Amino acid sequence: MAASPIAKGDLLCPQCTEIYVFPVRLQCGHNICKVCLKKFWDWKQTRECPVCGVMSVPTRPPINLPLKIAADHFKEESRSHAEDTCLLHNKKLEIFCHNDEEPICPACRSSRQHNVHECCSLEEAAQQKRTDISEKLDLLKKKLKEMTKTKEQWEGTKQYIKTQVQLTEREIKEEFKKLHQFLEDEEANHLKQLQQEEEVKTQVMCRKLDHIESQIKALRTVIGDTERVLAEKDLPFLWDYKTTKKGVKCNIGDPECIRDILINPAKTLGSLKFRVWKSMSTAVQYVPVTLDPNTAHPNLKFSEELTQVQFCSKQPVPDNLERCTSRVCVLAAAGYVSGKHSWTVDVGQGKNWSIGVVSESIKRKTSVFPCPLEGFWIIVQQSDSLCAQTSPLTKLVLKTSPRRISIELDYDKGKVLFSNADDSTLIHKFKDKFTERIFPYFSPGLYDEYKISHPLIICPRPLSEVDGRLGVKM
Repeated sequence: MAASPIAKGDLLCPQCTEIYVFPVRLQCGHNICKVCLKKFWDWKQTRECPVCGVMSVPTRPPINLPLKIAADHFKEESRSHAEDTCLLHNKKLEIFCHNDEEPICPACRSSRQHNVHECCSLEEAAQQKRTDISEKLDLLKKKLKEMTKTKEQWEGTKQYIKTQVQLTEREIKEEFKKLHQFLEDEEANHLKQLQQEEEVKTQVMCRKLDHIESQIKALRTVIGDTERVLAEKDLPFLWDYKTTKKGVKCNIGDPECIRDILINPAKTLGSLKFRVWKSMSTAVQYVPVTLDPNTAHPNLKFSEELTQVQFCSKQPVPDNLERCTSRVCVLAAAGYVSGKHSWTVDVGQGKNWSIGVVSESIKRKTSVFPCPLEGFWIIVQQSDSLCAQTSPLTKLVLKTSPRRISIELDYDKGKVLFSNADDSTLIHKFKDKFTERIFPYFSPGLYDEYKISHPLIICPRPLSEVDGRLGVKM
């Protein structure tokens, strides 16, 4: 005979009221999920039945295999059951439980499991959940777009790093080529001086040798003639005595003592490196400020070891965080948090330039009015007039338009002074309190009716003003 089917109610665990998962049979005959039984025993600290309270022996309860097979079979059938029907009560799913986040039927709503849960109609829940999922989906799409854009930027940055390396390598080679050429020229010059010294002293020795050789020849002639006379007989000897006596009188002096005729190694090799370095110091310049291309607007280019900047066509550079894109400007590579610092800028005949100092936290991607409140302490050349970027603008009246402007920063006293480098005339002074790193600021302008770019040039200083730490003496 075929076994009678097990009722659906018999497939519910009395502890969790869900379909059995690995049901175990207790000695009292009750069945319960294996996990539910363990949790109950851990809580009660006893091995009693959750249904009737009868104690079980300390052996592991066996799996009720027929009941497990029936529960598994019911679950498989439930998967093919109509989606809108409750598996437990065979009623239409009309309600959504927000606590368990699942559709339920009215009978489920009244059950102990759901009677205190927040519920609503399926239509209302579907609309609400769709809105919630759509918002999250929009955030995911936005995040995907942002990450895709970032990935593209990073790929561009990776490629730009290679380009930077190539350009920097080329510049390094060019600069060292100049240094090598300088050393080669110095070497050639020193060798030439050595050769000239050799030629001069060799010529002197040749003249001395010619002279002494003529004297030796004359002496040999006298000696030979005298020896022949001495070999004569007495009468012939005496007849020639007066002539012989006159001939042996030697009018030739002693050999000359020649001084300073040798090559002078002390003069040639002594302090050679120092003398070459001193000679090099006349060809090498020190500039107190170096520009940082990584902070520069894409429409700027640089030259002369990053000490000149001017406007140009847009360059293919990455939009990194440090780069200023809201203003056509560039910052120095080094900032200051204390002490006194100064540098001079050659503005030439440029128009619409601005120079000074800014704080590290200035807005670099969005436009702001450049004033001390926004972290800008700069002066600006606009339409043939010079202004200090205060709020409102402070027009600066000068007798002559400066070509070179010196900037002095006293961080500790909060001062920024601008003066004419040619006559030391004070142009403007800012007084403030600095609370973060301060960077020199440069924004080049145009020239010749705004058609030709004119550079801003950081003026070099004599090496005599530089101490051993490459710090400029104030």
